[in-house]
Amino acid sequence: MGFDRLPGITFQMRRFHHQRISRFTFLVFCLFTGMVLCCADPCWAQEAGAPKTKEGNFLVWLLQVSGPIGVFIFALSIYFAAVAFKQALELRMSVASPPEVLQLASKLIEEKNAKGLMALVSEDDSYFSRVLSAGMSELRFGIEEAREKLDRKAETITVQMERSISVLAVIGTLGPMIGLLGTLKGMISSFSVIAMSGVALDAAKVAEGISEALVITFEGVLLSVPAIFLYSVFKNRISQISVETTMLADDYLRSVHRLFKSKPIAPDTTA
Repeated sequence: MGFDRLPGITFQMRRFHHQRISRFTFLVFCLFTGMVLCCADPCWAQEAGAPKTKEGNFLVWLLQVSGPIGVFIFALSIYFAAVAFKQALELRMSVASPPEVLQLASKLIEEKNAKGLMALVSEDDSYFSRVLSAGMSELRFGIEEAREKLDRKAETITVQMERSISVLAVIGTLGPMIGLLGTLKGMISSFSVIAMSGVALDAAKVAEGISEALVITFEGVLLSVPAIFLYSVFKNRISQISVETTMLADDYLRSVHRLFKSKPIAPDTTA
């Protein structure tokens, strides 16, 4: 198979890879939600007049105690898990700099196949190919202009990658705030019972409000801690991927300049 056919095939493989990750993440999201709902005991479906029992699913008890706010936190936690899973699959060096693309690019440089190399990096959507394509499009103006364009493209892609994980920071910030809202709601409920109880204080209803306040606070913090942790992990990983991939693309750009500086390279109109 000739090299003139490989760039298109590589691009199709990369696009199929990203589509497969998105579909798999959505499937995990649906399966996890369905599994939780199926495992939940239908405690709310008790017959009228039947005595309430303490037995039941712990998750259902949490949802009943925390109310609508707890249901919202639970849905937000599932969304957080799906986003974190997807980013863990995408933020890898093997995705940013695919080994098959690097190998083919090196082969094309050795063969001085400028047209094939330009087609490869123009059609592939990996981090490496996009920044190298941007740099090669400016080689006709000199190596310094090409390196500047490469760096600007790398900064743009890095910002896009950081934007994709910003939702984790938002969730990490909202978690305690939602928990505080639940705390206030539960305490207001408890003190309202105390204020309207008169002589006979209903301790069960007071405890119910306090329980709601503590449970929702716990859920908010439990959602916030891993969100903030993973945001920091992914942000550091993006920085590492950005630096290593940009340096790698710069090395390839220098090699192209040394080998093809006497041969004009067609500009990349898609950059």
